[in-house]
Amino acid sequence: MNSRRSIVLAGSGALLGAATATAASASASASASASADWPAADPAGQNMPGEALGQVLLDACRSVPALRGIVVVRNGALAGERCYAGASANDLLPVNSATKSVCSMLVGQALAQGKIRSLGDTVADLLPEPARLAPDAPAAQVTLRQILTGTTGLAYDWRTQTAALIDAADAAAFVLGLPRDSEAPGSWSYNDAAVSLLTPILERAHGMPIADVARRDLFTPLGIDHFSWRSDKSGHATAYMGLALRTRDLAKLAWTMADGGRWKGVQVVPADWVADSTRRHGPAQWRNPPIADTGYGYLWFTGTLDGRDVAWGWGYGGQFALLVPSLRLVVATAATAPAPKDVGAQTATVARLVQQVVALAAASA
Repeated sequence: MNSRRSIVLAGSGALLGAATATAASASASASASASADWPAADPAGQNMPGEALGQVLLDACRSVPALRGIVVVRNGALAGERCYAGASANDLLPVNSATKSVCSMLVGQALAQGKIRSLGDTVADLLPEPARLAPDAPAAQVTLRQILTGTTGLAYDWRTQTAALIDAADAAAFVLGLPRDSEAPGSWSYNDAAVSLLTPILERAHGMPIADVARRDLFTPLGIDHFSWRSDKSGHATAYMGLALRTRDLAKLAWTMADGGRWKGVQVVPADWVADSTRRHGPAQWRNPPIADTGYGYLWFTGTLDGRDVAWGWGYGGQFALLVPSLRLVVATAATAPAPKDVGAQTATVARLVQQVVALAAASA
C-alpha cells in the first residue's frame, strides 16, 4: 500500500487523493468551531471535581510528552478537553487500531439492517468471488464471528507481516494465502490481516465504499463531519487502521457505546450489539497495566480498572477510547506514535493518565 494515500471526507463530499491530508489542513477546512457541536459542560454539574480534573489534564503533557489530546465525557456531557503541543480540537489525529472498534460498530449496524445475514457466515459466504479462487484456503472457512473475536486460527504476525499486508495489491488474496496457525489454532491472536476483510465484506454488503457507509450510518448521526481514512493500493479504506478523527469525535463514538448504542437519545448502534461487543468472549494475550483481566469482545478490548468493568478501543502508542459504563464515563486520548521500542512504556503511561481520570470520577460518584 502507498502509505501516503488517504480518503478525506468533509460533510457529504469525498475526495480520494494520493497525498495524505495533514491534520492542519483538515482542521482549516472545518466550517464550525469545535465547541459548537458539543458545548463544554461544568464538570461539577456532572459529578466531576473540576479543579482536580483540570490539574490532571494540565499535568498530562509532562507525564506523556507525546500526548496531543484528551477528552473526558460524563453522563453524555463534555466534562473536560485539552490539547497539547500545538494541536487543536479540530485536528484530525490517527486513531490507529481503534479503527477496528469503529468497524465493529458498522458490522453491528449491517447485521441489524439485514445487509449481513449472520456472524456464522464464512468468508466464502461473504466474499464468494475471491474465495472461489482459493477454495481450499483456511481463511475461506473463517467466520465473521472469528474475525471479530480474534480467533481465526490464521498464522499472522503483526510485527513482521504488517508491511506486506500494507503493500499487498489485493488484501483479500493476501489473507486467503495465510496458512493455519499450527501452534495456537483457534486461540486469540491479533490479526490485522483478518480484520482487513471487513472492508470488502461491508462494501459488498452495502454496495458502496466503507467510508461512505461509515459517514451515512455512523458519523453523520453523531455529527462527525470531518475525518480521513487511509486507503490501500486498490483505493479501499483499511478496516484495521488508518482512520483519523478529532479526539472529541472518537469520544462521541465511545460515548455512543457506553450509552447502549444511543446518541442524544437516538439508537444508532443496536443495543444488543453493544452489549456483545463490549463483553469478554475470551482472554487476550496482550496486557495493558493498570488495566487487568484483559479480554476481547468484538474488536473491543475488555478488562477491569480498579475493580470496575471497562471496554476500550486501543490504537498503537496510546490511542484510547475507554468506556466505564458503571460511572457513565468515557475517556478518549490521542498521542503521536512512538518508536517500537518505546510503545509499551508510552501506552502504559497514557493508561495511567486515564486511570487518574477514572479515579476522580469514581470518587465523585
